[in-house]
Amino acid sequence: MKKALFITEKPSVAMDYVKLLNVKSTRRDGYIEGENSVFTWCVGHLVTMCYPEAYDAKLKTWSLNTLPFIPDTYKYEVIPAVKKQFDIVASLLKRDDIDTIYVCTDSGREGEYIYRLVDDMVGVEGKKKKRVWIDSQTEEEIKRGIKEAKDLEEYDALSDSAYLRAKEDYLQGINFSRLLTLIYGDALAQVLNEDFTVIAVGRVMSCVLGMIVDRERDIKNFVKDYFYKIQGSFTLNEEVLSTEWKVTDESRVKDSPKLYSDSGFKKKEDAEEFIDSVDGKFAVVKSITKHTEKKNAPLLFNLAEIQNLCSKRLKIPPEETLSIVQELYEKKLVTYPRTDARVLSTAVGKEIGKTISKLKNYQNKDISDAVNMILENKSYQNINKTKYVDDKKITDHYAIIPTGEGLNNLNGLKDKSFKVYEYILRRFLAIFLDPAKFSKVAVEVVLDGESFFASSKTLVDEGYMKIYTEDKTKEREDKISKELVDKLKKGALLNLNELTIKEGETSPPKRYSSGSIILAMENAGKLIEDEELREHIINTGIGTSATRGEIIKKLNNIGYISTNNKTQIISPTTKGELIYEVIKDSVPSLLNPILTASWEKGLKQVCDKEIESNVFMEKLEKYIKSNIAKAMRRGRLVDGKSLFKKVIEDKKLKEPTESKVLGICPICNRGLVRRNSKGYNCTNFNNGCSFFVGEICGVKIGDKEIYSLIKNKRTDVISGFKSKNGNEFKAMLIIKDNKISLQFCN
Repeated sequence: MKKALFITEKPSVAMDYVKLLNVKSTRRDGYIEGENSVFTWCVGHLVTMCYPEAYDAKLKTWSLNTLPFIPDTYKYEVIPAVKKQFDIVASLLKRDDIDTIYVCTDSGREGEYIYRLVDDMVGVEGKKKKRVWIDSQTEEEIKRGIKEAKDLEEYDALSDSAYLRAKEDYLQGINFSRLLTLIYGDALAQVLNEDFTVIAVGRVMSCVLGMIVDRERDIKNFVKDYFYKIQGSFTLNEEVLSTEWKVTDESRVKDSPKLYSDSGFKKKEDAEEFIDSVDGKFAVVKSITKHTEKKNAPLLFNLAEIQNLCSKRLKIPPEETLSIVQELYEKKLVTYPRTDARVLSTAVGKEIGKTISKLKNYQNKDISDAVNMILENKSYQNINKTKYVDDKKITDHYAIIPTGEGLNNLNGLKDKSFKVYEYILRRFLAIFLDPAKFSKVAVEVVLDGESFFASSKTLVDEGYMKIYTEDKTKEREDKISKELVDKLKKGALLNLNELTIKEGETSPPKRYSSGSIILAMENAGKLIEDEELREHIINTGIGTSATRGEIIKKLNNIGYISTNNKTQIISPTTKGELIYEVIKDSVPSLLNPILTASWEKGLKQVCDKEIESNVFMEKLEKYIKSNIAKAMRRGRLVDGKSLFKKVIEDKKLKEPTESKVLGICPICNRGLVRRNSKGYNCTNFNNGCSFFVGEICGVKIGDKEIYSLIKNKRTDVISGFKSKNGNEFKAMLIIKDNKISLQFCN
């Protein structure tokens, strides 16, 4: 009897499939077997890319002479720690009675890559391969995913982009990390007082480090500006109206160079002079406008948005938020977490009423009341005509929403997990509720031809904010008393109490938090705080929703940044700033958010079949080769002492000895020839290499001669050598039998 093999990413997910498909089964070592089906799992990655030494043992030693390292064919190996499970999965893939394979790893690029690596390593042929693509772990969705499973080959473009992403990170990491470590690692170690320092470089990691260091330097270099605003206090029947002066076309100081902005002066004395110029004891109400403003619920959560909120509210890092939402997903409470979309698909919108119905007996009364009101009013019926549904803004998955199922799992959730679930639930329900309404009043008062303004914004109908309270904290209410609003009429006279000066000052930019950096990464380095503006930005992000949190975690782990656990505020470390200087001087494009995002865009183009994989690889290889060549040339011109000067002075660090790379050692062909205070030596000098040149017979050898020795294994004729008895002679430095010696010349 032929059987189907289901391969998931985790054992728990495999168990869910067994239960939901109601399979009578037996648990075996590494898999579960039923009468017509077998279920196994990958426990994350089972296969990985090989280190360079797998291609050639000599590559284990880092050397400029072996860069760039770009294999013609890439090698992969089974990860030793999970070899047992790999062997189990491989044996099942090869079993004669297995004729159909259902790939049930996470529905995304990384999940696709996890399975494809195993498939390629095993060499699975002659079997049907189906891809199960689902948005949640509910019974209905899993059954739909299996029923509608497409041939695996339809996801080949996604697989291609996954392989390319891995190769890109691999090539950039290995080549640039080795390159910069070899050139600057010694000087960096001296500054940091370390025995040896490896400079870790990554396509996304280095860019994010650059964003954080740039922000820190913007803060440090910020020069505070002061400005002076004019405030006017007026009364009407003892009711006080507080206003602020602004420039209008009728103002006596319009276009004056003394103005800081349209509401203030650069100098206090100019503000005082302006007040003295205003004459009169009475002001006239020029206009009073009243209107109602509506505000709709925000778009739904994608991963970046929920990570940002949890960083602010719960003070937890992005990777912890992802872990929590992943837990909720596996407990069938929410849909797929690793998504960039903030809207629903048309298909989901048509059936969304079913999801809402499942929530009507929710344990919190305010939520159950909102659910019942939505169901009563059937306000979900027209959701497909709103901004919350847009197929064009969805790639792999729609926004994170509750499934309406798994509610029995809520009691077992930890406090943070429960809060995150309710954030998602409330944001979801909010889109079906009425807009919030605000009463807005704007008043313009004219005193001696100068205009003073006051405004008020008051929430009069909570609408969706009744259920999604997060937005209430954002709303500003500049109140004019209701009594005064009722009395104010156009043309009314007001008594002037006083005109005063309010000093203001500009503020430096804020440091990134672990949440705001995720939003900045999502929008190619631009931190867009405004919720509505973010809705209209076309994402060309740095990294992906699945990897951004891990990048921040890695930067913390390797000591390049520091995140305050209580506030989640991020700062670069001294080491991070030094690494930044190295990258900025050697391969500055690695710090460019727009360029980094363009690599991600290229991967998407491969996935969308807009470009071929070989086009992407050609550009990648060209980029690596050209930047390695530039960095090598640059490394011969710049020494660590001058490169780190700014940070050394700022942090009061120890200066390194003068150390400059002149090239690859011509004797061992692996180490680097460096200039230091004692002369020139190979970095492998302590490991047996004989390259050392100091002062010889009274002649101090210079860079020019060493360059010649490296390139030609000999120098030009050098004059001025002196023998022990004081006689001068000419000679060349030559390399012979792996030693440096003098060859006498007439």
